[in-house]
Amino acid sequence: MNELLGKIQKKEATVGIIGLGYVGLPLLIRFGEAGFPLIGFDVDSRKVNDLLHGQSYIKHIPMQSINDFFERKQLDVTISFERLQEADCIIICVPTPLTEKMEPDLRFVTDTTETVAKYLRTGQLVVLESTTYPGTTEELMLPMLQQKGMQVGRDFFLAFSPEREDPGNQKFHTGNIPKVVGGVTPECLECAKTLYGSALSEIVPVSSTRVAELTKLLENIYRSVNIALVNELKMLAQRMGIDIWEVIAAAATKPFGFTPFYPGPGLGGHCIPIDPFYLSWKAREYDFTTRFIQLAGEVNVGMPYYVLERTAEALNSRKKCLNGSKILVLGVAYKKDIDDDRESPTYAIMELLLKRGAQVFYNDPHIPKLKPGRKHQFQLESLQLTEEVLNDMDAVMILTDHSTYDYEWIVKNATMVIDTRNATKEVREGKEKIVKA
Repeated sequence: MNELLGKIQKKEATVGIIGLGYVGLPLLIRFGEAGFPLIGFDVDSRKVNDLLHGQSYIKHIPMQSINDFFERKQLDVTISFERLQEADCIIICVPTPLTEKMEPDLRFVTDTTETVAKYLRTGQLVVLESTTYPGTTEELMLPMLQQKGMQVGRDFFLAFSPEREDPGNQKFHTGNIPKVVGGVTPECLECAKTLYGSALSEIVPVSSTRVAELTKLLENIYRSVNIALVNELKMLAQRMGIDIWEVIAAAATKPFGFTPFYPGPGLGGHCIPIDPFYLSWKAREYDFTTRFIQLAGEVNVGMPYYVLERTAEALNSRKKCLNGSKILVLGVAYKKDIDDDRESPTYAIMELLLKRGAQVFYNDPHIPKLKPGRKHQFQLESLQLTEEVLNDMDAVMILTDHSTYDYEWIVKNATMVIDTRNATKEVREGKEKIVKA
């Protein structure tokens, strides 16, 4: 352990990061900026090729630092996993999606752990960052890593440190977000603390990997439940003729005991729509039903249907039906000002519109083309926003409130605007065209 700690403290330890996506790439950059030698691993040769040619495949992550690392011979990226033997510290940042039955899909973690175990050598630290249920690190990964007879806490070190990424957030980034760390043994925790403490501003050690795993789930369950609450209240407020956005703004003036959450067309991203169900699944082992999680999921999954209903009502009030109507969707990304469309509710809404016979078009300045995915088969290109395009549509739906949109101009030129994000709150003229959904 002392040898590894010494190499980390001197920043001579090679950090290998598996998975160069929205979590792994920012982490690689941060460790590089801290002065560590780096190896990036990914099974996707296109990502590796893009990085080697100085091209970014994630728009909000600049390439300058990565290019600098290459010039200094500080970084290498590869699809050759036998090079894991060269790394002193291995950080795993792979996807943890759900199956179609809403159960944890840990094949990426399992496959990666098998690969790490194949090349594991004495003195290495392995850290899992992928969000998962409590027990994954010790129950799934540890037995696989000990197959060669090496002992955790003595021959190698194993820890869990949940990723905390908020794409597009200008205030908080990998370097200044407090980092929760839990180790399988005290020695494992010490190694992981030292590694992250050498690159990040604040480390939050906890007593076990299970505590660290549940911490991440609690963070996202907290958000899921509260978003479901305001989504439900939005539907009630609409029936009562009350503007829920005004209500939230007024409640947010309370200086204690209230945190504002905001409604929308549904949940998106790689965390909140998925992570809570990892705990629901694990809870069954303990004969426990997570009722809040299940109910929040039902409410949030149902929001696209509410948006569809409001759109149909708005068209009907103008003597039009959804079948045959031309609908322009603004925003495919799951949140504003990024190019991340994972689990975006926009796809569910577009599919519902198509099933009802609508003609669907979209615009997103950050996503110029839709590629078929695991849950959708759209092959569309972003329409250029012009006065003619807006005027030609029966309805324009604001599903992602990108900052680049000129909402005053959009409302002026559109026949009708379905606003799911309160993006038109500052619009002065044409409010009669706006329908809140």
